[in-house]
Amino acid sequence: MDGQQKRAWVVGASSGIGAAVALKLADAGYLVAASARNETALDRLATEAGGSVRAYPVDIRDGESVGRTLGEIEETMGPVDLAVFAAGIYRRDEPGRFAADLVAKTVDVNLMGTSHCLDAVLGRMVPRRSGHVAIIASVSGYAGLPGGGVYGATKSALITLAEAIYPELKEKGIAVSVINPGFVQTPLTDQNDFPMPFMISAEDAAGRIVRGLQSRRFEIAFPKRMVYLLKLLRLLPYPLFFAVTKKMLRADRV
Repeated sequence: MDGQQKRAWVVGASSGIGAAVALKLADAGYLVAASARNETALDRLATEAGGSVRAYPVDIRDGESVGRTLGEIEETMGPVDLAVFAAGIYRRDEPGRFAADLVAKTVDVNLMGTSHCLDAVLGRMVPRRSGHVAIIASVSGYAGLPGGGVYGATKSALITLAEAIYPELKEKGIAVSVINPGFVQTPLTDQNDFPMPFMISAEDAAGRIVRGLQSRRFEIAFPKRMVYLLKLLRLLPYPLFFAVTKKMLRADRV
């Protein structure tokens, strides 16, 4: 293969934002390793990309499998220049009932799964003193919103993690980006039965993400109106903050 061609690893590439980013990176000239649990969906994506995307199925909840998969990717494709971690699960908190099992499942994928990927890729990028890691979090990580406490908690943790590792990794020649989308039309948001303002398509989101990655920005957040509103909400004193979030309560809460 052309030694000048850059290589990307996109995790969570079976659908939604991850699949759209994989295709957008392939269009930008990357050779893309696409990972997710759904091997059939990955094969369809690879076929659609016409050779620029290769399927490497993996369950990111298994750290050893993640490490082996990355080893296979680098053995067959070469060193990964850019890693995009888009895998995640979401289920709206149920009204009136806190479910610890939902917390465990969401943390296992969104936080621990991403951590397994970081562990594997940084173990290879740090010795090379080069690379770029991008973590897809969410604007829901800015503030605690009714119905999104569990999902938002994992995304807030990812934002904090990205902020914490940025300074040291920059000194080692590795860029870190955190991606905070608002509502994007994906299989995750298709399950929602409430208004989702400023919704954009996965293809639109992928274009914004890839442009942000090319500029190596730390935070890539969109759409701007939702970003500004939620960041402003976070700055309010708690009495005002809760006055706003109370309006988000569902009528069917128990």
